Amino acid sequence: MNILLVRVSSLGDVLHNMPIVADIKRHFPDANIDWVVEEGYVSLVRLNPMVRNILPWGLRRWRKSLGKKETRAEIGAFFRQLRQVQYDYVFDTQGLLKTGIIMGAARGKNKVGLANGSEGSGYEGISRIFHSKSIALDPRTHAVARGRLVVAAALGFNADYPADFGLPEVPASEPRPDWMGETPYAVFFHGTARDAKKWAPANWIELGKALAPMPVLLPWGSDKEKAEAEVLAASIPNARVLPKLAMADAVMLARRAALAVGVDTGLTHIAAAFSRPVVEIYADSPRWKTEGNWSPRIINLGDKGAPPGVAEVLAAAKSLL
Repeated sequence: MNILLVRVSSLGDVLHNMPIVADIKRHFPDANIDWVVEEGYVSLVRLNPMVRNILPWGLRRWRKSLGKKETRAEIGAFFRQLRQVQYDYVFDTQGLLKTGIIMGAARGKNKVGLANGSEGSGYEGISRIFHSKSIALDPRTHAVARGRLVVAAALGFNADYPADFGLPEVPASEPRPDWMGETPYAVFFHGTARDAKKWAPANWIELGKALAPMPVLLPWGSDKEKAEAEVLAASIPNARVLPKLAMADAVMLARRAALAVGVDTGLTHIAAAFSRPVVEIYADSPRWKTEGNWSPRIINLGDKGAPPGVAEVLAAAKSLL
């Protein structure tokens, strides 16, 4: 059986789609699973050895140069590659017009997607025109469960067991880059695109001081986040602002952490997917939607409009160390 998954972005959404692969392989061990994903997240999907082929989708880059002949040729090559395989099932678990178009262009006997979105999602109902079957879900379905339930309903099995992200353990022989150092470290995933989801700088500083002398690594994804990281590092003993990391290096940072503390953002969820010791902090997003609920090494604190205090986060962190 040939199956195509269409989940192109964003980082957290791509990650939350991963347990679908293990679910399918659990019930159909011989299934071939391909995945269309935004090219920036190819390195993440490639970590899952059960995915056969990855089809990079470059829309974020293409739309900056749609008038160029080279870009149009690249888009044409993508759709030709997409249509090389006849799929038994094509699953669009994102529910957007752009993912619907990819589904529509693929050669598939059964094209299955979401009949509705969850609360606060960017679901686009027009995507249903590309479906042969649409699966309705409770609007308060967890981000990981959404795709799992759609696929389970279409393929006739129950996914009533903990999510398996299919991500390998860190090989003992894997070299550590210089910026990581050799000492077990905590990583603070402090940055996120929406300011309301952030935890106050004074909280991070107090937490970092309480964890001393444990090294604290501070990643960043924009100039603004870098400046915020520098403010934290100036007041936290043994804190280091990291260089700008490629996606593969950011994943390595998450998967090797002795402790990860982070707000509701993709890299926090990556650490949780690897079942690292993680404290997830919710300040302006509903906890039910993305909380890590598949490992006892993940502690979720706070909720929309009710961020946790430092004492609560510190107690959780110490219980995991």
